[in-house]
Amino acid sequence: MQTYDADRPALQGQVKWFDPAKGFGFVIADSGGPDILLHANVLRNFGQSSVADGSRIELRVQQTDRGMQATEVIAIAPPAGPVNAVLADLAELDPDMLASRPLEPARVKWFDKGKGFGFANVFGLGDDVFIHVEVLRKSGLADLMPGEAVCLRVIDGKRGRMATEVLPWDSALSEEGSEEP
Repeated sequence: MQTYDADRPALQGQVKWFDPAKGFGFVIADSGGPDILLHANVLRNFGQSSVADGSRIELRVQQTDRGMQATEVIAIAPPAGPVNAVLADLAELDPDMLASRPLEPARVKWFDKGKGFGFANVFGLGDDVFIHVEVLRKSGLADLMPGEAVCLRVIDGKRGRMATEVLPWDSALSEEGSEEP
């Protein structure tokens, strides 16, 4: 059984790449040094099944016989980068309004990273919610698996319901616990 040393200093870095199908990826530490292995299990312990390439990440690491490996993910921030047309449409909307949209629990119906989009079903509703890969990337995720439970912030777009943010399932519990009584 692996134990985590909370006293071990956290490293800041950037996700070099992460492949959910392979179950691992690598992080480049801001302080330099060798690439750090990020295993899918460590990411899942944080509550995510993927992370977008270029995301900022804070983690704890340990030296092993095979090199540096992440033992705990502390925080992830989506990658910075150019805004595409889908995100540009969202940019015209009030960011406070988008952030205040309620989290809706959903299950991924399908997502094709190659096509750049997919759909999810919100629990209790019949309409599909469109998820664009750039919204996923801006949310700090790289891919979604069929059946995966997520939380969505949704708007009624020009062609139906559209996700403006995709969060790990555990986010609903975090947000619920932060509300004032």
